[in-house]
Amino acid sequence: MSRVAKRLARRPATRVMLALLSAVVLLSVLAPLLPLPHYARLDPARGGTGPAPVWRSDASSLDELRRDEPRAAAVRELLFGRAELAGALGTDALGRDVLARVAWGGRISLMVGLIASLVSVVIGVGWGVVAGFAGGRVDNLMMRAVDVLFSVPLLFVVILVVAVLRERATALAAVGLTRLVVLYLVIGAVSWLTMARIVRGQVLSLRHRAFVDASRALGASHARIVWHHILPNTFGVMLVYLTLTIPSVILYESFLRYLGLRTQPPMASWGTLIADGADQLNPIRIYWWLLVFPAGMLVSTLLALNFLGDGLRDAWDPKGAGE
Repeated sequence: MSRVAKRLARRPATRVMLALLSAVVLLSVLAPLLPLPHYARLDPARGGTGPAPVWRSDASSLDELRRDEPRAAAVRELLFGRAELAGALGTDALGRDVLARVAWGGRISLMVGLIASLVSVVIGVGWGVVAGFAGGRVDNLMMRAVDVLFSVPLLFVVILVVAVLRERATALAAVGLTRLVVLYLVIGAVSWLTMARIVRGQVLSLRHRAFVDASRALGASHARIVWHHILPNTFGVMLVYLTLTIPSVILYESFLRYLGLRTQPPMASWGTLIADGADQLNPIRIYWWLLVFPAGMLVSTLLALNFLGDGLRDAWDPKGAGE
């Protein structure tokens, strides 16, 4: 692991993108602590205003934050008092602060990307390890199932899931499954197929290696061999694939907005902010800031994650690293 970190540190582009990704994550995670208006606060008098930063010394939006997250509100008041920076990136048609909504929206987009990607990795790794290690008819049956699922268009799967969720909305709410949690699970459940194939190929190349045969000769069980020898040697592949899956999952979340499976207003993600900004484009006036800033955050994050994934792939390959 230390060698991988050193190889990454030698790549200037990876360092820059890692710093960019860290800044985006910090902005989103620390959004409640920053001196910004509440993401849902309406100010119709300033609706549709372009970027024009205003520093206010007595912010009433702190009271709204105190209702949602009292601890974060207490920390923010301790750090900044009741001051806030409003209008730095403009406001939407209802007067809501774009910077605040982009910062809070990043929490949803990044959480969806991370959790759904982890769900897809868990399913894909489990499926691929079982198929590759078992081999024979089990492997053939499991991978034919993957081929069948690959042949089904993602759009049909999502429409089917959305239809079922609408019918079972009351039952899901009774067991504590909110629409947002279901969103995580749906995206993760349709994103594991490629991971299953990658891990299965990796396991096939490992299961007859000398160290695995030696462990088997010493009487190790199948579970022990998988846990101590197979999975650790697929960790690099899993981590690289995770960094490359998060961008696609974030884009999935943006796409699902048009099918009714989205975060509930007034909360928004980058995808819904971009879609709402696109809806505001018209020949009379172009509210460019409603589209440019959310899209810029999304593109920056996707670019940083893809660079990080490429860097990890090269760092885990000694030949590619020139060693």
